[in-house]
Amino acid sequence: MSQALQHQTGDGVPAAPAPVAGRDRRGARWRGRVATWVVKLAGVLVTLSALELASRTGALPRQWFPPVTEMYAELAGLVVGLPLWVEVGRTLGGWAAGLLLATVLAVPAGMLLGASALAFRLVRVVIEFLRPVPSVALIPLAVLVLGTGLETKVFLVAFATFWPLLFQTIYGVQDVDPVATDTARSYGLGALARFGEVTLPSAAPYIATGLRIASAIALVLAVTAELVIGAPGLGQAIIVAQSGGAITLMYALIIATGLLGWALNAVFSAAERRLLHWHPAQRREAGL
Repeated sequence: MSQALQHQTGDGVPAAPAPVAGRDRRGARWRGRVATWVVKLAGVLVTLSALELASRTGALPRQWFPPVTEMYAELAGLVVGLPLWVEVGRTLGGWAAGLLLATVLAVPAGMLLGASALAFRLVRVVIEFLRPVPSVALIPLAVLVLGTGLETKVFLVAFATFWPLLFQTIYGVQDVDPVATDTARSYGLGALARFGEVTLPSAAPYIATGLRIASAIALVLAVTAELVIGAPGLGQAIIVAQSGGAITLMYALIIATGLLGWALNAVFSAAERRLLHWHPAQRREAGL
């Protein structure tokens, strides 16, 4: 009885809940995130240990697959040197330019096609013809027209990333709640105001997902262009190391490329969570 009275105000009205429950929920979420990271890290360590053992015991030919510890030692030496970061910058230059070009072209086009069923029907056949064309198949044409420099890399990245951005934007616009649009219209909002207040916020999560997907595709195409046509960047450095018989260096550069892709995905995911924290999907993921 005394505990119950302690949670009531003087006039018998129950007092507001103590903030302890909120702290407990935040603590539980934090512990859950730490546990998730521990599991992920354990999986990575087990995989790397297995590869190390396979190389040391000869299950994998050490001549072509050196121990993982040697690869990471080589990578550590590269990290403190300037050449690695120069190559990373060159790769990121093509990645960023191609992704930016695709975004500038695809998002407005997707907004238009998503808002107009007639426009989408008019260009659907052309889209369905061009979309399945692999970007790699365009390398001979791109080299012939643009040469083997940055321009070809940007073109391949932009072509490959244009399609996921375009379709995500179309889906986002088409998924706008018609009730929300009608309500905005009934309140006298013009077309531009409805676009800014209803259409764009509803399509933003789709566009963000498209950007995150396109980011990974852009890195793949940038490195592929460097591998195939010899454009400056991490891909070219990998080929040079392989040609010179520096196998450990080659693997270190491959690991650096993988870590770069992981870092870019983490950056886009964090930006998506921060900018779209109001969206129900992000709130569910955060446990709110």
